[in-house]
Amino acid sequence: MLRRERLGQARTAVNRILLGKEEQVTLAFCCLLARGHLMIEDVPGVGKTTLAHALARTVGSDYQRIQFTSDLLPADILGVSVYKRERDVFELHPGPIFSQIILADEINRATPKTQSALLEGMAEGQVTIENETHALPQPFFVLATQNPLDLIGTFPLPDSQLDRFLMSISLGFPDPAAERELLTTEDRANLLEDVQTVLGPDDVLALQTDCEQVHVSDDLLDYIQAILAETRNDQWFESGLSPRAGLALLRASRAHAFLEGRDFVTPENVKAVFPWLARHRLNAISGYSDSPDEQIVEMLNQLPIP
Repeated sequence: MLRRERLGQARTAVNRILLGKEEQVTLAFCCLLARGHLMIEDVPGVGKTTLAHALARTVGSDYQRIQFTSDLLPADILGVSVYKRERDVFELHPGPIFSQIILADEINRATPKTQSALLEGMAEGQVTIENETHALPQPFFVLATQNPLDLIGTFPLPDSQLDRFLMSISLGFPDPAAERELLTTEDRANLLEDVQTVLGPDDVLALQTDCEQVHVSDDLLDYIQAILAETRNDQWFESGLSPRAGLALLRASRAHAFLEGRDFVTPENVKAVFPWLARHRLNAISGYSDSPDEQIVEMLNQLPIP
């Protein structure tokens, strides 16, 4: 069976577990294929952890969950070097970051020092422990959950950490039909046990390479540049998107087009991923709501589509 067909099976399997959230599931796979990382910000109990578990099972990768708390230390994530007297050497005891899929659960409950332990790994695919650099397994995908910042016991993530996440999404409450099915069918935890592995790590790496070959026309590059330039206009946001965010938008658009079965990117692919890519990178200007979501949609609607 072709990898692309197995990718479709993986999405279907996750959608059976996380009911009524097809768009969010597509965005999660989009982040994985674009070699990015995903932030989910929402209230507890709406399926954030379930999404991570289902995704890890379908792609058959090494999976670790790290529960972030206020007393968590960087060494609890990275690991430590332990002295072996019989051999007179220090031996690394790797931490949970040495996995292919990581769920950083409630990441903003930990202190900024602990949050930053993930930064090098997310940005470069490697970590430095006691002046030694260690490569992380590939593919490497971090899915972090974040409680709303108005909840007690949270530490806001710095902008440098937020920028390492390709997208930030919200699951929200299920619609009535999906919620009724949740109430009347088997528990999601039991269904997770039956989820079959559809893709292996090598398949994911190959699909990531295939996404990079998706064609982007000059007109579409002009459209992406126009979006970036518009975010830097003082009319909309306090500060605009960086060139790194522009590269992230290009990767995400290619992955979204690939998931739709095309070998070229359309403006609709860009518009589908842009709000989720921009919402955690942009700050609303005075006079607007605290969230930039409304401005992002309004800005996109005003820009001409090639």
